[in-house]
Amino acid sequence: MPNRTVIPFGPHHPVLPEPIHLDLVLEDEKVVEAIPNVGFIHRGLELLCEKKPFQDMVLVAERICGICSLVHGIGFVNGVEKIMNIQVPERAEMLRVFWSELSRVHSHLLWLGLAADGIGFESLFMHSWRVRELVLDIFEETTGGRVIFDAIKVGGVKKNINKETLDRILKQLEKVEEEYRQIADVFVNDFTIAHRWSGVGLLTKEQAITLGAVGPTARASGLAMDTRMIKYGGYDKITMEPIVETAGDCYARALVRVREVYQSFDQIRQAISKMPEGGETEAKVTGFPTGEYFSRVEQPRGEVIYYVKGNGTKYLERFRVRTPTFANIPPLVQMLAGCDLADVPAIVLAIDPCISCTER
Repeated sequence: MPNRTVIPFGPHHPVLPEPIHLDLVLEDEKVVEAIPNVGFIHRGLELLCEKKPFQDMVLVAERICGICSLVHGIGFVNGVEKIMNIQVPERAEMLRVFWSELSRVHSHLLWLGLAADGIGFESLFMHSWRVRELVLDIFEETTGGRVIFDAIKVGGVKKNINKETLDRILKQLEKVEEEYRQIADVFVNDFTIAHRWSGVGLLTKEQAITLGAVGPTARASGLAMDTRMIKYGGYDKITMEPIVETAGDCYARALVRVREVYQSFDQIRQAISKMPEGGETEAKVTGFPTGEYFSRVEQPRGEVIYYVKGNGTKYLERFRVRTPTFANIPPLVQMLAGCDLADVPAIVLAIDPCISCTER
């Protein structure tokens, strides 16, 4: 029997933007087993619901993660609004869709840049992040922020966008999409990228189902699963189909994200075209939440679940979050078993890990 060696991967590694630690059990250059270890940046955000009024907890939810911040806020307020039977104005719902899909674009561009950097394409990394800056410019203009936006509130949104600004944003998006096509063409057609990622980190459809994979990780294995299809919020007025690949490898996960950016551009245009003129952007909120609700929304990395429980006071009794990276860690362990040591960075990157979300 070959000698086994245990080596650490992370929490600090050139391909990791955030600290995840894996103990890799090796036989020669083959990974036999990967043992995950998280908890380096646990902040105890869920316990704050006992100390902060439920309206203020939107700000805490957004600070779970800087990349997914806006969708975290939407997940939280969806739960509270369902408990309190609040009818969100249609314009507010369309603005939430608009910002949600912008978040997906900037998150996927961030990942494409990190993935390019992970395989040595420095110029592709810089181009991806340069285009991402154009998306963040739109966020800054419409919300005032580039990382944490503070645009969502229980009952609606805090910010509004006038028609002239929306028309100008549509023209800006044309430029962003034109530049993105050049980046996407490299990821789709470059032989080096396809050769480096194809057949690496395999996850079958059956394994994805059994292990509870979500988001692009699941869709790249043939699962047509996208929480937006349950039509929460303004998505009941948006037409879409899940982006699916069947190869189940790192290259398929990249292709899903590449295609989802185009899909998000289309949904942003739909949200703008279906946004009612004028109208309210927030509903009146009276009383306190009494009851409990599971809210499901689709982050860039996959489905996030918010459990909110109110007891009739201004403080929530329970606030619990199940993030997509947490769900994708068991599939990651499966992908790593049997791979070459040199493929570990690519496989870890392929699930787009967000450890800030995972540890809360």
